[in-house]
Amino acid sequence: MSLLDTRVPAVLLRIDRNPFHHGTLGAVRSLGRAGVQVHLVADSTGSPVRTSRFVRQIHPPPPPGASLGDIAVALRRIANGVARPAVLIPMDDASGIAVGRLREELAPAYLLPQQPGALPERVADKAELAEVCAAAGVPHPETVIPESAEHAASAARGLGLPVIAKWSRPWLLPPGTGLRSTTVVRSAQEARDLYLRTGEAGSRLLLQAFLPPGPDRDWFFHGYADRSGAVCGGGPGVKTRAWPRGAGLTAVGRWAPNPQVQLLAERLAGELGYRGIFDLDFRRCGATGRYHLLDFNPRPGAQFRLFTDSAGLDVVRALHLDLTHRPLPDGVPLPGREFVVENYAPLTALRPVPPAGRELAWNARDDRGPGRALWGLWARHVSGRLLDRVRATAPAASPTEVPHDLSDDVRENVSEDVCDEKASSC
Repeated sequence: MSLLDTRVPAVLLRIDRNPFHHGTLGAVRSLGRAGVQVHLVADSTGSPVRTSRFVRQIHPPPPPGASLGDIAVALRRIANGVARPAVLIPMDDASGIAVGRLREELAPAYLLPQQPGALPERVADKAELAEVCAAAGVPHPETVIPESAEHAASAARGLGLPVIAKWSRPWLLPPGTGLRSTTVVRSAQEARDLYLRTGEAGSRLLLQAFLPPGPDRDWFFHGYADRSGAVCGGGPGVKTRAWPRGAGLTAVGRWAPNPQVQLLAERLAGELGYRGIFDLDFRRCGATGRYHLLDFNPRPGAQFRLFTDSAGLDVVRALHLDLTHRPLPDGVPLPGREFVVENYAPLTALRPVPPAGRELAWNARDDRGPGRALWGLWARHVSGRLLDRVRATAPAASPTEVPHDLSDDVRENVSEDVCDEKASSC
């Protein structure tokens, strides 16, 4: 018998167009294995998730740039088809923000955590997050929000080059502009030029002091804050391999006890009165040893399945249990458990499984379709990116001429592009 109430379906919403978001597949499998009917609202064209046997139905997502009204119409249409109250789970920042603002309008067709509707938008906004951290006493990199191009240049010099430049609301970045959510700025001129594109980006630019990466410095925390505010269903983990190396998404992660990260996560959720699933990213300063919060994501992190305890509980299941008023099982943590994204760390996926266990992002014995579909789709995706980059960097070449060797710069840029598609999912 399932721990979850299988009479209550789940609707997963993803507005961001990212066919290789493995966190979406993780949520589909987590709920589907428990017997819950899973409806997926996402652009699954060219995505391995569409082959999962645990998807009950795939629905078209709201169009790119959809208004809140458009999103509400789409979700009401799906609710009419489901014909019973369902647990609604946003799978990216844009979805989490929209659902938060539409909370009253979507009830009672959807079950959602009780919290202020503007809170997901507040924590996802990287400029406001700096103020949130200051109020809660949570370390955060020194941040400047420039008010002019000259201010941006002087702030970059004052923080100490290189600095990190971020757009405060990356979900608003228009496609095709070449703007990335996060950029390493190496000169005052670069900071000045980036500020001049503020109108194009659609949100404020902020500059942050650079915390160098290094072994055992990148940590994350996944959790679920229940109706009482207690944090459960997750834990702290360390990023042991990233893509691109040193600054990208988690290619390999390990569940690791860390009382400092745990305390900071619980303090922040409590200070905010946050309810629901959240994903935090930290970086430890090599000089001071302090853990600085880099991002607060108001939705499941892509590697949330890493934190599956001895009772099979993860943050997605915790949400469903809590919203259907069912008790959470008394499982124990499994430190040392590993999560591997095969298309970014194929050799790690082939190594012996650690004693605490390992979960692969795509391949699963009880759901083989996505793993089989991944490699062909991924090869076409990456080769298309490579060809686009080669054409852009070799204008003198004839239309039919493709260089035999790619420079390191080309490879690095392609890697950044691939990761940037997942910037809201890392």
